[in-house]
Amino acid sequence: MLVLPNGDVLVAEGRGGNAPALRPKDIIAGVIKRQGNSSGKGGNRITLLRDADNNGEPEVRSVLIDNLNAPYGLAFVDSSLYVANQDALMRFPYQEGQTEITEPGEEVTKLPSAINHHWTKSLTASADGSKLYVGIGSNSNVGERGMDVEQERAVVWEIDRATGAHRTIARGIRNPTALAIEPTSQALWAVVNERDELGPQLVPDYLTSVQDGAFYGWPYSYWGKNLDPRVEPQSPELVETAIAPDYALGSHVAALGLSFATDGGFGGTFAQGVFIGEHGSWNRQDLSGYKVTWVPFEGGRPGGAPVDFVTGFLTGDGQTRGRPVGVVFDPAKRILLIADDLTHTIWRVSQRPRAQASLSPPN
Repeated sequence: MLVLPNGDVLVAEGRGGNAPALRPKDIIAGVIKRQGNSSGKGGNRITLLRDADNNGEPEVRSVLIDNLNAPYGLAFVDSSLYVANQDALMRFPYQEGQTEITEPGEEVTKLPSAINHHWTKSLTASADGSKLYVGIGSNSNVGERGMDVEQERAVVWEIDRATGAHRTIARGIRNPTALAIEPTSQALWAVVNERDELGPQLVPDYLTSVQDGAFYGWPYSYWGKNLDPRVEPQSPELVETAIAPDYALGSHVAALGLSFATDGGFGGTFAQGVFIGEHGSWNRQDLSGYKVTWVPFEGGRPGGAPVDFVTGFLTGDGQTRGRPVGVVFDPAKRILLIADDLTHTIWRVSQRPRAQASLSPPN
């Protein structure tokens, strides 16, 4: 999701990828994952929602851009809307208040799209708007398709917005599903989904700053230099350069959303830090994720233990009532929006008035 300067909310709708199953386990995993997906039909489009009076009920809902190719990441800079399709970064002209864009988009640069085991392309703009960052996930769990198909996969690109020229700033970052700029340091941060099949307690998905030139280990190692014994041949020289991420979120939480609080956030405990949408595990008996987590920051860095900010997506008997994906904080309205791709719902979290809050327990 993306909040435009006038307060309109954009929601990317799409599903991509065309990776064939390699093993019987892949087929079984596909069946399990589909049980956690909505049966509703999606569209390759950007939907616009306008809630001018901020009451949680949009007065306008329209298709802003249609006929896209599995759109995911969104960014807005200088009257242009940028959309990361699964195969290309596109630019569309935008005029404030418009509810439909009919002009054909301009291709800024192509994005790696062969096989597309991890098809989502996350996107954010640099603080000054001159650069765009795109997260590109791996083409396999841990290199089982061969490393030839992993060229320019499990990476983050920096793209010059004016020319479309790109360079790779981070490698070995398995699936960077969301990118955002930390407001005090203006540094780039990501949430990353790590590898499967090492057990329910490995490997932790993580939140990390994206350091220019860094190697984060995939597929040869995890959390720094911890070797993955399944990968052959190994690359000890490369593993020696691997750095550990900044902050563990837990194994298989499937973090898909990232949004920093700005302009004081909700105040108090939730004034400075980041909201993380955790889609939830598909491969653990003791389910993990299925919530929105808050990580407090101090001085541009994580500064404390994570806090459950929104829960209730799981029932007491383990049934799923929703699965958080994108999250976006709107400082003008002091609200957090949570996209739920199981129920096709956008949840809105707002503060209670002080007087009411003093009389009632918090939600």
